[in-house]
Amino acid sequence: MASNGSKPLIGLTTYIEPARFLVWETEAALLHRVYVDCVVAAGGVPVLLPPVSDEYGSLVSAVDGLVLVGGADVGPERYDQEPHATTYTRPNRDAFEFGLLDEALKRKLPVLGVCRGLQVLSVALGGTLTQHIPDATGSTEHQPAPGTFGDSKIRLKDGSRAAVILGADTKVHCYHHQAIDRLGDGLVPVGWAEDGTVEAAELPGEDFVLGVQWHPEQNIDDVRLFEALVAAAKEKA
Repeated sequence: MASNGSKPLIGLTTYIEPARFLVWETEAALLHRVYVDCVVAAGGVPVLLPPVSDEYGSLVSAVDGLVLVGGADVGPERYDQEPHATTYTRPNRDAFEFGLLDEALKRKLPVLGVCRGLQVLSVALGGTLTQHIPDATGSTEHQPAPGTFGDSKIRLKDGSRAAVILGADTKVHCYHHQAIDRLGDGLVPVGWAEDGTVEAAELPGEDFVLGVQWHPEQNIDDVRLFEALVAAAKEKA
């Protein structure tokens, strides 16, 4: 972990996906660069965590804060549902991130969940998900088209950690076809889209555990959430 005076090490979960670069076409441990850019801009040092190990204690002890990044859907068997036709999963990521999060929470490591990361946080604490928002509400505003972010205005609960960081409301980029149904034990909803979808939740108390359904990494000009995570990580280090 970072020593006093040095920049906090921020762990970022990654994907194992087929990739093509230079002359190679192979499986790779991947992450959108914008995540690491945001961590650097916020004053942290990014550390990539590929989902290939179950040494969760060693991994958590090596970093000062954790970002659960966006990606594929959480396996619905983890909240006792059959998969919807649109649900796509990555079981290796589920196993890795649920194990990593469990260890992080035990050690009171600062955690920021992004999109899927909020859903991992909630399901890990016993929550459930709506597997396809258009079936529930008819709305496609949260995921307008493949590879296209939706723009949303989020209302934040007064006095919440999210509101202290971002203010009473914030404009965000969204890309999710699933959403929180029942929040996990202990989590408090603190942010809502205009259609009522829960877009932020946190664990109350001194420990920094916050999940947002939107993609803050898509706005490198506003890294306040990452700055808050880095500040909490530095305090814990």
